[in-house]
Amino acid sequence: MHIADVEKAQVLSQALPYIQHFSGKTVVVKYGGNAMVNEELKDAVMSDIVLLSLVGIHVVLVHGGGPEITDMLHRIGKEGRFVDGLRYTDEETAEIVQQVLAGKINKNLVKMLTVRQGRALGLCGIDGGMMKARRRLSDKGEDIGFVGEVTSIDTTLIDDALRLGYIPVIATVATDEEGTVYNVNADTAAAKVAAALRAEKLIVLTDIKGVLRDTADEGSLISQIKVSDVPRLIDEGIIRGGMIPKIECCVEAVRRGVKRAHVIDGRRPHSILIEMLSDEGIGTMFF
Repeated sequence: MHIADVEKAQVLSQALPYIQHFSGKTVVVKYGGNAMVNEELKDAVMSDIVLLSLVGIHVVLVHGGGPEITDMLHRIGKEGRFVDGLRYTDEETAEIVQQVLAGKINKNLVKMLTVRQGRALGLCGIDGGMMKARRRLSDKGEDIGFVGEVTSIDTTLIDDALRLGYIPVIATVATDEEGTVYNVNADTAAAKVAAALRAEKLIVLTDIKGVLRDTADEGSLISQIKVSDVPRLIDEGIIRGGMIPKIECCVEAVRRGVKRAHVIDGRRPHSILIEMLSDEGIGTMFF
């Protein structure tokens, strides 16, 4: 589709006040879902992040990698299983998670940002003791192996990377004080990182439009939700199923000092830019 020069100028003009407002501030992006496996969407996300970085916004990218972990487990003939939405992680699976997240996926994302002229630095929660965790149980109290609950975040490496103009790309594996490695849910890790950084925004990419009053009607999007209203929306069944832990992460981030948290549709190309730099905005904002 051809865009006239005047339309391009209008788009850039509309973005200017947002660029001025967010320049020098920190935004944490949790990257996952379809946007992580669809090549066109991957390209759009990486381009968005580089653009934000180039205009002076400090972007921290926190990523998971469930589909690639599952694929690697299948390659070695190992069946994965989930308990209350969390991957059961025995010792062998924990090693694979570390290899896939902190190795293959993390470095591929760094590469993708670098070839788009972004300055990216790959990190994981183990580096510099950035992310400490302890073993967690399922919601029903079941043992789920080496799945971690974050106990603390040391932002020193992240702060140093941002100060030097890098985009930190963080894989969500962590250790306890004895050095045991844990698989950490990426939504939870992103919320903890955003809170520790006192970020301006936490943006969570998902495979849905946002919080819908009626899941069968995408026109029923709730664009803004006060965190104090979330328990009621859960009780009413408007927020339910797999959305509950994502929303609870957003709530925790806001309550711990993040100014705004957003659940946005990662299936839409350039969704990050639309949310950050336009009057339109998308998804559901928590405040």
